[in-house]
Amino acid sequence: MNEDNHIQLFEDKTIRTAWDPEQEEWYFSIVDVVAVLTEQPTLRGASTYWAVLKKRLKDEGSDQLLTNCKQLKLKSPKDGKRYKTDVANLEQLFRIIQSIPSPKAEPLKMWLAEVGRDRVEETIDPELTIERALETYLKKGYTREWINQRLQAIQVRKELTDEWQDRGVKAGIEYAILTDEITRSWSGMTTRQYKRLKKLTKENLRDNMTTTELVLNMLAETSTTDISKVEKPDTFTKNQDVAHRGGMVAGIARKALEAETGHSVITPQNARELNTVVVDMIEQAAKQTDQSNAPDSK
Repeated sequence: MNEDNHIQLFEDKTIRTAWDPEQEEWYFSIVDVVAVLTEQPTLRGASTYWAVLKKRLKDEGSDQLLTNCKQLKLKSPKDGKRYKTDVANLEQLFRIIQSIPSPKAEPLKMWLAEVGRDRVEETIDPELTIERALETYLKKGYTREWINQRLQAIQVRKELTDEWQDRGVKAGIEYAILTDEITRSWSGMTTRQYKRLKKLTKENLRDNMTTTELVLNMLAETSTTDISKVEKPDTFTKNQDVAHRGGMVAGIARKALEAETGHSVITPQNARELNTVVVDMIEQAAKQTDQSNAPDSK
């Protein structure tokens, strides 16, 4: 099964999921759903509840339901490592939900159906993915100019990972190592150092970049893609070398721009701080407009 892991939110509660593109089907972490329905304060409590519920379902003769449930390696919210986790598709999950008395059952069912429908629609019409991403970023307070760059960055990243896949690079740790090499080569920092500068923990680094930072990161990644397509590296070491050289292209551009402007391209500000600056600018401009339009009080 091709595991494409995601985090979904229901009423601000995290539900880990995996999308199977071959079956065009979502798989949901059962423990996370149980935690939402039973309002367990910890995943350990939800795991205990699920263990008891599994035994009860087995005693009631629901062996087939439990047998058909899969185990996938999902990322733990505690340490970020991947562990085998009981998952269920929508049909299986609805049957499990029916066994749990909870006032949240119906809203959760509606949410699950909507999540499943949205992904299938996006598979049929990929433009919907872009439209929904645009709506999400707008709600978070990003400007349209920034959003346009971010969506372009997503496409550039996808082209890079497709190229890595063609070169035999393994998703996960190897992608992370090469990404780190690119980041260090253009910014002078590892990804972890860059995130620490911006006071980030689990947040996406790209979602916290300025437009200029995004553009340089895109240049680094698209340069890596272009060099790789020409040289066709056939070992991980060679891919690392290509990643370094691709990042250096953007690194040269960064230093040239900094020499022209006299200040660093890289900023410690994160998305929350950057968006606050934009909001303050808009409010200040609106205030000045109101004052200029006000009748003379003399």
